[in-house]
Amino acid sequence: MNKSSLPTGQKEALGALLEDHRKVDKLFKDFEKAKSSEEKQRIAITVCNELAVHAALEEELFYPAVREISPEKFGKLLDEATVEHASAKDLIAQIAEMAPEDELFDAKVIVLGEYVRHHVKEEEEELFPKIIDEKCDLRPVAKQMEERRPELSKAA
Repeated sequence: MNKSSLPTGQKEALGALLEDHRKVDKLFKDFEKAKSSEEKQRIAITVCNELAVHAALEEELFYPAVREISPEKFGKLLDEATVEHASAKDLIAQIAEMAPEDELFDAKVIVLGEYVRHHVKEEEEELFPKIIDEKCDLRPVAKQMEERRPELSKAA
């Protein structure tokens, strides 16, 4: 998807979400390469915080705005995304309670990465192209997301 050819609003909203996708994908790759428990813990905390902010932006602002544009066109995809978020949040909560030495810590972080990659693939290959094809005006939600991100980041 070429972000530069998108209308204002789409470029900002989708661009911010795409940037988040790339950032967490890199963190998951870094986790798989990490050698020390300290490094794994740092990366796991960072990826969980990044995902918490991203999910909150989508659930509070992006998904409701897109659903409002056309419940018929976007409802099913948004419902699936919400269920995927719930699964990811459950794993994030489990990981947050663990230490790298705990049994299944690595497995849970790796499975979280697999869930997230699946979710990202669906957003980028199904939801985002449909939003672009429909020429959805995302200017209001892009501004709200930009304003809300710092608050969420502080809380994460």
